[in-house]
Amino acid sequence: MRALVLIPTYNERDNIEALINRILNLNPEIRILVIDDNSSDSTGEIVDRLVKTNPRLSVLHRYNRRGRGSAGVTAFKYAIRQNVDCVIEMDADFSHDPKYIPELLKNIGDYDVVIGSRMVNDGRVVGANILRRYLSTLARVFCHFILGINIRDATSGFRCFKKRVLENIDLDNLRSTGPSIIEEVNLRIQEKGFKIKEIPIIFRARSKGRSKLNLAKVLDTAYTLLKIKYTL
Repeated sequence: MRALVLIPTYNERDNIEALINRILNLNPEIRILVIDDNSSDSTGEIVDRLVKTNPRLSVLHRYNRRGRGSAGVTAFKYAIRQNVDCVIEMDADFSHDPKYIPELLKNIGDYDVVIGSRMVNDGRVVGANILRRYLSTLARVFCHFILGINIRDATSGFRCFKKRVLENIDLDNLRSTGPSIIEEVNLRIQEKGFKIKEIPIIFRARSKGRSKLNLAKVLDTAYTLLKIKYTL
């Protein structure tokens, strides 16, 4: 199955080369697109170097806009134009282990969306501090009870979509510019009635680089999603 892996990056020089190599070694039908938001730590330059010797690797450099949401929309639009069967998105910090990609691809044949989930049987989080665990739990409760998203791990950004799912989402009307893009897309695919499966993953807190999750981002995500949900 032809797959395109989307990896948004900002200051991931400690992880990006090893991650790319791990993914490309999984399957010759896998391609990668890195979407770099003008990283200040040479992440973009590292990927540019790798592109020269890896025909299955591409990079988009974004200089005028930043944010997980707008990067996601840019990547989805790129993916729709490619000759692929499915699209995987994941983080660049190894919290999403590439070893789960074959399992995502194995299941996508029978489903429209497959989510790497920390909240189903055999899924769990390793290495996260108490604050991160609390914020993640708060976000999942919010998604389920306030937004009505019936996905156990609605905040997981490790997902595989059949390409037609992205073609049927109105990408131009997605309103999230930041991390809330994950939950907003989950809300849209649920509204469209797409068939979703969650598979267990072990989510490991990053060992290199700095986490970008904090209370301010969680609160901003919640505020954005409330506006999206109740101003439809």
